[in-house]
Amino acid sequence: MQMAIRKGIVVGIGLILQILLSLWGYIILEEIFGFVRIIYSVVGLFLILALIKNSKNYSYTLPWLLILFSYPLVGTLLYIVIGRNKNNSKVLKSIIESEKQRKDYLKQDPKIREEFKDNGKLRYLSDFSGYPVTKNNDVEYYSIGEDAFKVMIEELKKAEKFIFFEYFIVKRGTMWNSILEILEEKAKQGVDVRVMYDDLGCISTLENSYPKKLEQKGIKCVTFNKLHPISGVIMNNRDHRKILVIDGKVAFSGGINIADEYININSPYGHWKDNGIKVSGDAVWNYTVIFLIMWNAFRNEDDDFTKFKYDFKDKKETNGYAVPYAETPLDDEITCEDVYLNIINQANSYVYIFTPYLIIDTDVINSLCLAAKRGVDVRIVIPGIPDKKIVYTLSESYMEPLVNAGVKVYKYTPGFVHSKVFVSDDNIATVGTINLDYRSLYLHFECGVYLEDVDCIKDIKKDVEDTIKKSHEVSIKEATPNLFKGIWQSLLRLVAPLM
Repeated sequence: MQMAIRKGIVVGIGLILQILLSLWGYIILEEIFGFVRIIYSVVGLFLILALIKNSKNYSYTLPWLLILFSYPLVGTLLYIVIGRNKNNSKVLKSIIESEKQRKDYLKQDPKIREEFKDNGKLRYLSDFSGYPVTKNNDVEYYSIGEDAFKVMIEELKKAEKFIFFEYFIVKRGTMWNSILEILEEKAKQGVDVRVMYDDLGCISTLENSYPKKLEQKGIKCVTFNKLHPISGVIMNNRDHRKILVIDGKVAFSGGINIADEYININSPYGHWKDNGIKVSGDAVWNYTVIFLIMWNAFRNEDDDFTKFKYDFKDKKETNGYAVPYAETPLDDEITCEDVYLNIINQANSYVYIFTPYLIIDTDVINSLCLAAKRGVDVRIVIPGIPDKKIVYTLSESYMEPLVNAGVKVYKYTPGFVHSKVFVSDDNIATVGTINLDYRSLYLHFECGVYLEDVDCIKDIKKDVEDTIKKSHEVSIKEATPNLFKGIWQSLLRLVAPLM
C-alpha cells in the first residue's frame, strides 16, 4: 500500500504541476498578447466540435462537453493536459503501429466463412472487428477461480516451447508464487517465458524494480504503460486483459487476476465469485496474436508470429464456433460493447449476465429494457458486498429504470462477483475481462471469447442459475433511491465517464 501511495502522490503532483504551469503560461501570454484568450476560446470551440463529430458515444463524451461549454478556459487546459489523445502518446502510437504491421496474422478460414455467412454476430467479429471465427475447439468453463487455477498449474508444468502471460494484476502470494516457481523452472529449461502486467494494476503489489528481478531469473518482462508524472490520463488506458497461452496448444482467460483473493484465499469481500475459461484448438491462435501484438509494441523482437502457431490438424472435429476477440481504445470499433449489444438485441428467450460493475450508457440501458419489455428473461447478477463503495452506489443508480422495465437484478449475498459473462438462449455466450462500465468499454485493452453452439454453454448457464439461488432479487422499492441518494447518484453518473 505504501508503494501505491508513493506512486499516486508522484503522479498526482505531476498532473497538478502540468495544469498549474499551463495556467501560468496562459496568464503570462495574455498579459503580453491580448488575443490569447480569443485563441483559447477558438481552440475550445474546435475541441467541442471535434468531440461531437468523433464521439463513439455521447454518454461518454457528455462530461467533457459540459466542462468545455461551462468553463472554456479551464476546460481547454484540462483537455490539453489530461484528455490528450492517442497521437500524443508514444506508448499508444507504438501499439497502433504494432497492430497495423501484424493484424494480417488473423485471417479467416474461407470454408468456415462460408458456413456462417448468414450469421450477423459472427460476421461482425470476423469482417469488422477482424477476429477469425474458429471451429474444432475444446472449451472448458470453470465457475470458480480456484478450479481454473488448478488446471492452469497443470498446463504450465507441461510447457515445452513458450509461455505467454498477460494480466492486469499480479500480487505476491500463494497463487503468484506457485506460478512463478514453474516459470523459473521452465525458463531454466529454455522455454521462452514472457510476462506482461499493468503498472497501475500492480501499483500496490509490485515495486518498480520487479521486471529486473524477473529478467535475472530468465523471464522476459514488460510493464504496460508505466505511470509517469507527465503522462496525463493516457494512464487511463490500462491493459485489463487476462491471457495465458502455453505452447500455442492451450489458452486461458476469464475474470481471474493473479492474486490470492481470486482463488478465495484471504478474500476481503466475502466469497469471491469469479471464473476462468480454457480453450484448446484453433482459437488459441487468436489469443496468441493478441498477446504478441501487444508484446511487440514494447519489445519488437518477433519477425514471424507463425513460429508460435500450433498445428491442430489431428484434432477431432467438434461443433460450434469460438471467437477470441480483443478490445482496444485505439480503433473505431467498440467491439466488446457491440458483442454485448448484439447478444441482448437478438435474444429470444433469455439473457443472463454477470458483472462486478453496472455503469452503463443509454445504448445498453435501452437495449436491456427493450429486451425485457418484449418478453426476454433478462437477469443481471452483481456483487452483494462491494469492493468500492462509491462505484457500487453508482451501479445502484441504474437499477431503477432496469427493474421498472422488468429486468431482474440480483445481488450475490455471500460476497463479490467479479465474473464478466453473458449467456443467452442456450446457444450463445461470451466470457472474458470486460466489465459493464465505461472503463472497460471505452478506455481499457480487454479480451473475451464469443461462443456459439459450444458444449460448455450449458455449464455457463448452470453457473448463473446456481449463483442466482444464492442471491437476492432487487425489488422496485430497493431500486428506488430517496431524494438525497438520488441527487448523489445523479452527480456520480455525470462524472462516471471520467472516473
